[in-house]
Amino acid sequence: MKTDLPTPKILIVDDTPANLFAMRKLLAQIDAELVTVTSGNEALALCLDQRFALILLDVNMPEMDGYEVAALLSNEPLNRDTPVIFVTAAFADDLNQLKGYRSGAVDYIAKPVNDSILLSKVKVFLELETGRQRLAQALSTLEQRNQQLQVEIAERRRIEEQMRHQATHDQLTGLPNRALFIETLDRFLSRAQRHEELFALLYVDIDGFKQVNDGHGHQAGDMLLQAFSLRLRSALRAEDVVARLGGDEFGVLLCKAADAAAIQQKCVDLCEILRAPYRLTSNGTAFTAHVGASIGAAIAMHHGTSRDSLVQAADNAMYEAKRSGKNQARLAATLL
Repeated sequence: MKTDLPTPKILIVDDTPANLFAMRKLLAQIDAELVTVTSGNEALALCLDQRFALILLDVNMPEMDGYEVAALLSNEPLNRDTPVIFVTAAFADDLNQLKGYRSGAVDYIAKPVNDSILLSKVKVFLELETGRQRLAQALSTLEQRNQQLQVEIAERRRIEEQMRHQATHDQLTGLPNRALFIETLDRFLSRAQRHEELFALLYVDIDGFKQVNDGHGHQAGDMLLQAFSLRLRSALRAEDVVARLGGDEFGVLLCKAADAAAIQQKCVDLCEILRAPYRLTSNGTAFTAHVGASIGAAIAMHHGTSRDSLVQAADNAMYEAKRSGKNQARLAATLL
């Protein structure tokens, strides 16, 4: 993929104006922006806020020679990796060449400058700079694409989680629905069979819901279901499970049930809590709903060892509570 790259900059440092003029004239044929200065201080000042693709640096300058400039440039963030070519006659011996390389030079050109050699070397380093820029662009594009991909993955996971939640939870009350409740019940049963960890299954049915729904409208009925589910959830421990099974029927799993007497007392307490008045507002009109709850309870491994047998035992107990006058609790009668 073709990308637009910025025009590379070449910094030429020489204290002799004639040399600068000659360099400019020779390098004018290269597609690069040429910047010239006559001292090391000027060069360092420019390198503070501009990045150069290549620096052509004269060694023999007053005040600060090329070695000092190159050494200081190695500490400047923008240009510490910029290649420096020394242009000087001082490289005639190995000692000066070694000194130049230790100062940060990557190459040198001896004076008097051979035009062909200078052009050739400058072109090589500019090609390297172009390659570096293309690689940087490719890495930047890859990083942007990776970030975009992470955002897309997170959004997809959010949507999938939302869809899973919608598929397993009641839209009105936010409680788990029947499918999730049955799945959880199976998991509880499996654990109880392996570890003899008892739990209780409660079936809870609202007494008087139809009268509220018929007398105040479906919106009032929905608000009552929401308030009832919130009160039921608040009356239980965090580890207990509450679900709306459909209509005005709810299911509860009481973890680590102690014994029949404790479960019976818990159901009685729930009936007391759930029969308290519900102050609601429907279509702008405030009203008080008076309902109760019939609760049937069955203990895993005592009243049923399978899902169907346990559900049947709790359901029968709940209907026994209704037949006995409603607003009360019954524990399943049949023990295994």
